[in-house]
Amino acid sequence: MALHYNLAKVFAISDNDPEFVNQILSLFVSEIPEDLLEIKEGIKNKDHKHAYAYAHKVKPSLDLLGLNIAFEEILEIESWAQAKGEKKEIKETFKSVKNQVNEAVKELKKDFYL
Repeated sequence: MALHYNLAKVFAISDNDPEFVNQILSLFVSEIPEDLLEIKEGIKNKDHKHAYAYAHKVKPSLDLLGLNIAFEEILEIESWAQAKGEKKEIKETFKSVKNQVNEAVKELKKDFYL
């Protein structure tokens, strides 16, 4: 199975401390899916500020865990929110981010017994 994440940055900032790595991964698994629900809600309700705030919050975590495509797409969501774009323009991008995060969460839970 292909890895949907890359922990190189996580290990770099943690000095290879397995306990610290586990804390970061646990936070990612528990918080990021909830944050994505907030982005979805912002998109659905055309609440651009809400969508932007949560996209901005999620962005560093996607970068840290090496979800590069999802990171680029969350930047698109931020730009969309700042430009107060139409809902239909961003739905597929959000869906892609959500799918990538869900795959990464599933693998992290399995690989690290979270």
